[in-house]
Amino acid sequence: MFTQAVESIGKATGATVAAQRELFKKWFALWPGLYHPPGGCEQAEGFRKRWSETAGELLRRQREMIDAHFKAGVQNIEQAFRIAETKNPEELRAATVALWRKCFDGLRQAAEAQVRETYTAVDRWFDLLSASVPSS
Repeated sequence: MFTQAVESIGKATGATVAAQRELFKKWFALWPGLYHPPGGCEQAEGFRKRWSETAGELLRRQREMIDAHFKAGVQNIEQAFRIAETKNPEELRAATVALWRKCFDGLRQAAEAQVRETYTAVDRWFDLLSASVPSS
């Protein structure tokens, strides 16, 4: 049961990270064809600077989130090894259930955080792009 939970968490996290990576690749692939403002080089350079700052911040937040999830996973694995030290079946059952709940709660929190970060990224990219397009 524990192996299946760990595998499911790994698959879900891997699929989420792969989807976000693909989303970022597509956004960055748009860079050469993006709008070039008529205001000249200063406006274009300002847009490029804001774009790179936004991308850097989003990637930094992704790294921090992945680091936190990895740390929680290591703690769960350590707790799983401590389960073997239980003295009776009732303690074993209680410790296993507690670990199971903790793992799935962590998975839920990770998925929610990934969705929030994706929404934040999309909002920032749209704000950035809409700020660079002059209003008619």
